[in-house]
Amino acid sequence: MLSHDIVGTGSAVVLLHSSACDRRMWDPQWHDLIDAGYRVVRCDFRGYGETPVPDQPNNDAQDVLELLDELGIERAAVVGASYGGRVALELAARWPERVSTLALLSAGSPLHPSTDELDAFDEQEEALVDAGDLDGAVELNVRTWLGPDADEEARELVRAMQRHAYDVQLAAEEEFDQLEAEFELSAVAARTLIVTGKYDMGYFNDVAQDLADRLTDARLVHLPWGGHLPSLERPKEISALLVDFLRG
Repeated sequence: MLSHDIVGTGSAVVLLHSSACDRRMWDPQWHDLIDAGYRVVRCDFRGYGETPVPDQPNNDAQDVLELLDELGIERAAVVGASYGGRVALELAARWPERVSTLALLSAGSPLHPSTDELDAFDEQEEALVDAGDLDGAVELNVRTWLGPDADEEARELVRAMQRHAYDVQLAAEEEFDQLEAEFELSAVAARTLIVTGKYDMGYFNDVAQDLADRLTDARLVHLPWGGHLPSLERPKEISALLVDFLRG
């Protein structure tokens, strides 16, 4: 089972982290959502935080579904940041009856092709990691994914989470690919909030607009101050946005 925290009472809210982070990225929203009356779950994907790397091919959306089953949660609001948004989108499309509402913060999507800008980042990161310059790779992620409003505390947290992910994943004896599943966006039934930021990569802004156009019950919010990780850049503002959305 995925490493996780679960606290609070009321309706369940599941928080899914970015691939530059782990479940600690939700520290700023954790108590705000609990204080708002929700039962809050946050987990680490395999190879992140306190969850070991997979020992066989896995699917992160399936892992989250199995966690919900283990916790006895039949239906939940799901909030995903970046890669976590991609997982949340897949979860809501494959098992729409399990997701009541969906919040996607700078989400990726397996149904949208990459861009030259995103490919260039991946190539630069891979080159730094292959050269053994993990500090350089960490700083590349901090520069790329945090917008101008992020303070030094947020930057230090991303440094710690990204470095830990490198250490855990590079120590693995074998690397397994994700099991890909086919799904249709038209299957998503959840009321959806889509958040994008002015200072994010064009790819994520394009995905946000496309999802807003294609999902049947979606609201698009463009943050004029936002980078890729707005929940860490202006945490109180994002907490308030999420609570307002969850309350409908």
